[in-house]
Amino acid sequence: MSAAAALVAAVSAAAVLTTGAGGEDRATAPPAPSAFDAPLPGGPTSAPPPPPSPSPSPAHPPRGPAAGTAASPSTAAAPRSPSPSPATGGAVRLPALYRYPDSQLLEWTADHREDPLRPVLESRIGNRPTAVWFASYDPATITGRVAAVTRAASAAGRTPVLVPYAIADRDCGGASGGGAPDLGAYDDWMRAFAAGLGDGPVIVVLEPDAVAVSDCLTADARAARFASLARAGRTLHAANPRARVYYDGGHSAWNGAVEQAALLRAAGAARYGDGIFTNVSNFRRTADETAYARRVLDALGGPPGMGAVIDTSRNGNGPPAEDAWCDPPGRALGDAPTTRTGESRIDAYLWVKLPGESDGCSAEAGEFSPEYAYALATG
Repeated sequence: MSAAAALVAAVSAAAVLTTGAGGEDRATAPPAPSAFDAPLPGGPTSAPPPPPSPSPSPAHPPRGPAAGTAASPSTAAAPRSPSPSPATGGAVRLPALYRYPDSQLLEWTADHREDPLRPVLESRIGNRPTAVWFASYDPATITGRVAAVTRAASAAGRTPVLVPYAIADRDCGGASGGGAPDLGAYDDWMRAFAAGLGDGPVIVVLEPDAVAVSDCLTADARAARFASLARAGRTLHAANPRARVYYDGGHSAWNGAVEQAALLRAAGAARYGDGIFTNVSNFRRTADETAYARRVLDALGGPPGMGAVIDTSRNGNGPPAEDAWCDPPGRALGDAPTTRTGESRIDAYLWVKLPGESDGCSAEAGEFSPEYAYALATG
């Protein structure tokens, strides 16, 4: 496996196509902040749990230069999000992150109160805020499912992290294949997704792999995808000017910073994004991702206030030997999710990949493994 392996992988098609957060509204009373910028566990909820967070595609070799670029949409860019604030150490001042009260881990801990693993899993993972994935193409229900999360987060005075993951030809038909039937359908789905954003602060991790895993496409298909991603950024901002939209930056051992910035620019990130995300589902050390993200941002250009968010869910011990990707042993939780990183241009550390949801070795792909979660929590 390449030393520059990309985002780790692999959910079954069934796991990817299950629905996300439930369509029912949820009322969550604002809890007291914790040391991890997350509310403590909430009360009962009637909404069904979200799907497993998909792991984007299996390891990919290093990428070559993009063969095509997207045409820039003609509509003027939507208003930008808040200006930089040196006090936060990041690019923006955001409320603390929202802890969505439904996940496979929380279901497991609720059902296994006497299990000796439960206290560690509950305190070290279950009490932290994690991303909510929307991985199924469901145009009739997506607005309500997104609104169920954003309304609850707004009631709690918190910032939710949402992951739309339905781009057409996702993963180029690989292990995490699926998504919308075509880009026109994806554009419609994204408008419906955006309609659920509400008007509160929200972080959108826009389509993991969609930029970094694009060299399997023809030049025309890549240009069409990138134009669709540019439209997505514009649509999200038009629906909620307070949304922070981050585009796919790959990770520090994949494309070089200049190459990745060129891809991002073609996808509209400098015009319609608020920054980039890196390391989703991977294990690269935070320091490496921080330095890489800044290099990409420097090469990308764009307006003041652009920053980066880093997935730190499994990078506490850095990458495994030979870039093993499938639930590799010896890994650990990384920095706790927070919007107060203390690092310039780094807006947040996020747990985008939900710790304990398998890549396909410790359990079925996307299925929660308490033993794997415990190993991460104690690694």
